[in-house]
Amino acid sequence: MYIPPSYQNNNTEEVKNFIKNNSFGILVNQTNGKPWATHIPLELHTKNGKDILVGHIAKANPQWHNFKETPEVLCIFNGPHSYVSSSWYKDEEVPTWNYIAVHIYGKITIVDKDTAMEGLHNLVDKYEQASECPLHLNNLSKGTLAQVNGIVAFEIEIIDIQATYKLSQTREEDKPKIIEELEKRDPSAKEIAKHMKK
Repeated sequence: MYIPPSYQNNNTEEVKNFIKNNSFGILVNQTNGKPWATHIPLELHTKNGKDILVGHIAKANPQWHNFKETPEVLCIFNGPHSYVSSSWYKDEEVPTWNYIAVHIYGKITIVDKDTAMEGLHNLVDKYEQASECPLHLNNLSKGTLAQVNGIVAFEIEIIDIQATYKLSQTREEDKPKIIEELEKRDPSAKEIAKHMKK
């Protein structure tokens, strides 16, 4: 993606934390000669000392048929975003949008059933932590778990990470006013204001 130098985030740990906290991503590849995207959880893990993304899609989704022949994929992770009115600036200018987004380019590999189950256990355990009565896959019947046969699980070897943190870095004199106005708006705008204060 195009990233002006002012908005590029090269802080690997910060970007990794962003991915972990915004893991419902978009998996993009070429399927039957056209771009194809699926919205799914893509969890960041480490395997053999390397960062990978772990996920799965429905077998009925034709996207996976091209994984072997064309393993290059793009994964998109969106964070908070907000409209920024130029009425908040000291000088006349056009309005804009502040946002955080991460693109990961990688090579996808379909994994075996045991590896798929490990990924599913990790996924469910992560998101059940906040539940009053957490669900555990080990407590589900064989009949229910048989639904695993209807998915294709995969790992993505990360080749490149591109992170845009567009947070009014080029408008230092206007930042206090922008933050003040964003804090009056919706939760996403308030989140952008928090990031701008860092």
